[in-house]
Amino acid sequence: MVKKRLASGQPCDKCAQAEEMLKRRGLWGQIDEVLWAVEGESHSPGAKVAARHGVKLAPFFVLLDESGEETVVTSALRLVRQHLDSAPVVEPPRADAFDPVAAAKQLEGAEPAEILRFGLTHFGERCAIAFSGAEDVALVDMASRLGLPFSVFTIDTGRLRGETCEFLDEVRRRYGIAMEIVFPDAAEVSSLVTRKGPNSFYRDGHGECCATRKLRPLERVLGRFDAWVTGHRSDPRASRELPAVEVDPIFRGSSERLVRLNPLARWSRVDVFDYLRRHEVPTNPLHERGFARVGCTPCTRAVSAGAPNRWWWEDQAGEPPGADPGGGI
Repeated sequence: MVKKRLASGQPCDKCAQAEEMLKRRGLWGQIDEVLWAVEGESHSPGAKVAARHGVKLAPFFVLLDESGEETVVTSALRLVRQHLDSAPVVEPPRADAFDPVAAAKQLEGAEPAEILRFGLTHFGERCAIAFSGAEDVALVDMASRLGLPFSVFTIDTGRLRGETCEFLDEVRRRYGIAMEIVFPDAAEVSSLVTRKGPNSFYRDGHGECCATRKLRPLERVLGRFDAWVTGHRSDPRASRELPAVEVDPIFRGSSERLVRLNPLARWSRVDVFDYLRRHEVPTNPLHERGFARVGCTPCTRAVSAGAPNRWWWEDQAGEPPGADPGGGI
């Protein structure tokens, strides 16, 4: 294992968390050697190994097989899943045996990582992070640091920007995760476009297009899980505060009831991006171009003085911004 030591003498946060996760799972004994890459010292043992393999992030792991061939693994979670023998998995309780009211009360005021840990401890891979290719990459980073099993999916509506597609691939490689790409029903999309053309939403509203390309695929994939994690944040215009844990009011899961976790409910957008900067988490380059939300190419736009809203339809008379059931993805 190659770990990074900062100029201050402290190990990097991700290195310390990876070691903690391996020890917690009883796997630390399978790490034969630890080499330190010291910040600013290219001659340090770990820095030399990093240079030899072209690796720029720590921690990483070098595996040596019987023939002497080396394999580099840049994700502690992938190391556990693909190369080390993990402890037996205890089957978590199903959603219908879970008390979300008690959970919300227990987690009131908790930090996002604590809420996420609670959900993943209870549901494991039956808890899915809904990733939009936007700032909710913070949730993927937190989950990877926790070292607990989880699932990730994203909805590809067929109208995503190229930058978002490239970013999805970057996140998959960075964290060594199997991100499920969920597509809309091809026959439904074909029927809509054949009947109304590719941009009918400019004439008769976005509802039908959003339902076809995003909401029904979301409903379909959530039906396989017991819980899901959203990037929703509390909206001051809403009639109620967003709880950390709740029964989803719209979607249903594999056991009918679906638990929804909202770890970022108490965070502002500034809080999210502060986390991303502090932990050097990759972000969608569209944010640097003024995109507050990242969605389909025709519908999302950069925020500016002339166009203060994120979605084109928010300027339309009679249709103010409102709750989007899939807004957290």
